[in-house]
Amino acid sequence: MPNPVSQRQLSTAEERRRTVLTTAVSAFADRGYFGTTTTDVAQRAGISQAYVYRLFPDKETLFVAVSEHCFARIRESLGDGAAAAKSTAPQDVLDAMGDAYARLIADRDLLLLQLHAQCAAASEPAVREAVRAGYARLVEYVRGVSGAADADIQRFFAVGTLCHLVVATDSHEVDAPWARTLSDGLRHY
Repeated sequence: MPNPVSQRQLSTAEERRRTVLTTAVSAFADRGYFGTTTTDVAQRAGISQAYVYRLFPDKETLFVAVSEHCFARIRESLGDGAAAAKSTAPQDVLDAMGDAYARLIADRDLLLLQLHAQCAAASEPAVREAVRAGYARLVEYVRGVSGAADADIQRFFAVGTLCHLVVATDSHEVDAPWARTLSDGLRHY
């Protein structure tokens, strides 16, 4: 009879890297770039801090990788939305991508990570570059898939940013004129 321990396959460095990225999303979402340590990430991932440093040379590199991971998830979500559009008309594609994105940011960790990345971008050049590059890829993807005009693409991203505010503050659950002004017409999941 084979020994179950010998049949167990050890994680590859790439699998561990993915695990650390996924775990780090949650850690950085909770306390942001400045409040999260590599020790926090290591503990959540169930690995040593030294192993985190084998995968990522420093916290900045880890945070940039986490930001890029989240932009990839957003891109994938937008692609799923575009594929589900009821037609190829630019507004139908944008609406379907917006719906897919609204579903994605129901994941509070992803939403909070994006907000923290934007805040860190204000003072951390490497994070700023990662956020710029992430948005550049998303804007060009939305342009290419939707065929929408620049003004419509700008509005699409502006509404997405407003969705961040509404979802982060649960404004859609507040029964007040100001909250209805911000959240009416937006999708929430």
